[in-house]
Amino acid sequence: MSGFYEIEPSLENYWRAIILFGRNVASYKFALAKSLYELKAQGNTIVTLDQLAEPFSRHICEHLKLVDKQATSSSSKYLDFCRAFNSGEIDQQTLINKTVQFGFVNVIDAFHNVHQQELPKRFFMDARKTHKGIILTDEIFQLFEAQNSLDLIDETEARWRLVETAWDMNLPKHLVQIQHDDRGILVADNKIRRVNVTSAKSALNGYQKSRCFYCFAPITIEQLQAHSADVDHFFPHKLRECDIQKPINGVANLVLACPECNRGLQGKFDRLPSVNLLERLHKRNEYLITSHHPLRETLIAQTGFTEQTRRGFLQDAYNCATLTTGSRMKWEPVQGGISVF
Repeated sequence: MSGFYEIEPSLENYWRAIILFGRNVASYKFALAKSLYELKAQGNTIVTLDQLAEPFSRHICEHLKLVDKQATSSSSKYLDFCRAFNSGEIDQQTLINKTVQFGFVNVIDAFHNVHQQELPKRFFMDARKTHKGIILTDEIFQLFEAQNSLDLIDETEARWRLVETAWDMNLPKHLVQIQHDDRGILVADNKIRRVNVTSAKSALNGYQKSRCFYCFAPITIEQLQAHSADVDHFFPHKLRECDIQKPINGVANLVLACPECNRGLQGKFDRLPSVNLLERLHKRNEYLITSHHPLRETLIAQTGFTEQTRRGFLQDAYNCATLTTGSRMKWEPVQGGISVF
């Protein structure tokens, strides 16, 4: 792969590494992440397991109502207690006691591990032996004091929805296709049923590190903010005139763009981006493929099982779009930020 690019060792990207690239064997990681956000707002650094158990179990129970399968294993004693709470068989205090006993067995140890390595920054310290809980670090407070930090929670929820949907569909991963519809929602389709999953913006933003795909200007996924991102199709819909089978609404063709690049005075609109941006799309997709399912399998199924095949898929689509649009002049904006992918 040609070219080099900067990596930002920021707290936001360490957090995203956990959410996007940490192992997905159960949904506890996502529940813990969302709980940390709530607990940080209370201002205490020492959080006992009893205190952590309330938001943690609440998030698990809420998602069990959406999708009953919240782990890859066929059975889970802790999830059974959460189901019992949802059905009214046990009260909240019993659920909290069971959460302290069974809910944190692995997730506290594994939270900061990505690709079998400990991240250089931690958002909490394990203090179960000394304080019967965890100690929030300065990093978690700094993380959620940053502008647009709510985007990280939206990304966490989106990732959770994607993972649990893939588990729930309970078919070979390559049969689950993720597409984008006209409402901005990612839809999972396993040939038997279609499921509305989550916002395309929330699902894609982490992979672009809150930067416009085209110019690298900062973006947000909050709708009412000035720099709220648009979901853009890298290859315009005109490509269908060349080949109706091209996955125009597939994840491989979706990027987040700032309003200026997508529809501003010198914006892209339905023009074809430059070959430099095609290379960037390939890099972005390969970066996404290093993540765990389901987006990884969706991209592979749509574009090819090897890096060389996926590169060829994009080149073929680019050639096709060039001939279809009849344009030799490709679009590329002025760079508005540091290259981060």
